[in-house]
Amino acid sequence: MISSADTSTGGPAIILVTAAADETAGILQFGAYRFPCALGRSGIVATKREGDGGTPTGCFPLRELRYRQDRLAPPATALPLMPICPDDGWCDASGDPAYNRPVRLPYPASAEAMWRTDRLYDLVVPLGYNDDPVIPEEGSAIFFHVANEKDGILQPTEGCVALRPDDMLAVLAHCGPGTSMRIELR
Repeated sequence: MISSADTSTGGPAIILVTAAADETAGILQFGAYRFPCALGRSGIVATKREGDGGTPTGCFPLRELRYRQDRLAPPATALPLMPICPDDGWCDASGDPAYNRPVRLPYPASAEAMWRTDRLYDLVVPLGYNDDPVIPEEGSAIFFHVANEKDGILQPTEGCVALRPDDMLAVLAHCGPGTSMRIELR
């Protein structure tokens, strides 16, 4: 079960994400919450590489909550809030000095747009994966974000963890600067 502090205080707490090997959907548990979640198209992986579609194993701090202020009011959370702007990007070019860091678009190297029309990044939390220090080719843009759902089925991500919007808002309301996400195979 989850070993965590009282999630109502915003104190240190662990969000637990588990799935069987090669599964692209798992279970996210946090305090009393238990939700289905989407994972990377390659499932949970012990060794993450750029572009492999795997969700990395490990325990990662939630850095901040970025959100589309043109679509949502500031969500209830104790995480630092950062509105997403139309020129926000995230560098995924392994050889670039800004690899796995936020950038302004247009950017001269490959970078993912954070301002999206599909709503996946209406709520997006960068996980503290491969960011201290950043190691080239070990993966970038590992986020906790809104899931893509088709016909009631959560669709795989590119390596992130994703929830339905209402489920994500419920979890975020109990997250704070000490909250981490532990991702593991069951």
